[in-house]
Amino acid sequence: MQNLFAWLDFGENTWIVHVFAVVLATVVFNFIMKLSLERLHKKLEQTENLWDDAVLQAARKPLALLVWVIGLSIAAEIVQTVSVNELFEYTGIVRRIAIILLLMMFLNQLVKNIEETFLEKTKNDEIEADEITIRVIGRLLRVSVMITAGLVILQTLGISVTGVVAFGGIGGIAVGFAAQDLLANFFGGLIIYLDRPFKVGDWIRSPDREIEGTVEDIGWRVSVIRTFDKRPLYIPNSVFTKISVENPSRMLNRRIYETIGLRYKDAAKVGEIIDAVTRMLKAHEEIDTDNTLIVNFNKMGASSLDFFIYTFTKTTVWAEYHRVKQDVLLKIIDIIHEHDADIAFPTTTLDGLPDPSMLEKANAPAKQS
Repeated sequence: MQNLFAWLDFGENTWIVHVFAVVLATVVFNFIMKLSLERLHKKLEQTENLWDDAVLQAARKPLALLVWVIGLSIAAEIVQTVSVNELFEYTGIVRRIAIILLLMMFLNQLVKNIEETFLEKTKNDEIEADEITIRVIGRLLRVSVMITAGLVILQTLGISVTGVVAFGGIGGIAVGFAAQDLLANFFGGLIIYLDRPFKVGDWIRSPDREIEGTVEDIGWRVSVIRTFDKRPLYIPNSVFTKISVENPSRMLNRRIYETIGLRYKDAAKVGEIIDAVTRMLKAHEEIDTDNTLIVNFNKMGASSLDFFIYTFTKTTVWAEYHRVKQDVLLKIIDIIHEHDADIAFPTTTLDGLPDPSMLEKANAPAKQS
């Protein structure tokens, strides 16, 4: 470094001029690089390729910091030539560690940008990909980058990576006992990512727990469920490995299953009504006739002759399903009335009471007296 700046000679204070020149060059170079990246960014915005934008956006901040790291480390080496402070002896190590951290920053941001690009393309139906898979791959890549950077830094500091791994194996047992819940939630989240019983945006519920709502986020420790009264519900991922989960969002159809009772005096018309209801359902545009469709008389109730309808709608949308169900039930009422019949309601018939005329005759002598 002394030979590098030997052409400048200002006596004993030459090193101050050298440091000033290095810092000034760093500022100028950083400014020029910033302008160049701005121009490059404008050109890349005009292209349809999104990957170059992701790389440039990820590289801008690490490059700016890299210029300062290199400039300040050179300035520190200049100061080291005239200073006996032992701290300056670690300039090279600090520079290497800083470069590793900046590389880690770049790779993490690049992975995040690519992940967001894929998610955007998925939402716009430009590509067919699972959102959860994209997120978990992105997180795994970022974790891998950080672990790799940490091991490289340890190697740079002269610490044996093999020893660290061996120590980690022994210490991992103690950590495992101390963080059982944390590990259970982590592996629970991993199982959700692998099995994919639900994804962000799905409506789920559990018959084992009071859990029902829309999935907002699936994290490494907890998943966020937004209940129908708009409250957030934070559920540890380990819970999902112990309970049953229904996913109504993945239904192929919605079922209409209703029992209708006719009056006993309409017994002769039950068969005709059932046939008419069957024809109505088969002709209905919003009933899925490829699925099970049953209309049958099945019970003689206490005060009604009951028949049931069992069919499926084409739609799975909750509000739309209820509109179709309402239309079907109203048409069934019309069919019943068209056959001069009616829907039964609970009634009671009393037998064994005396004839009113007989009561009058029995009471007649008493009135004359």
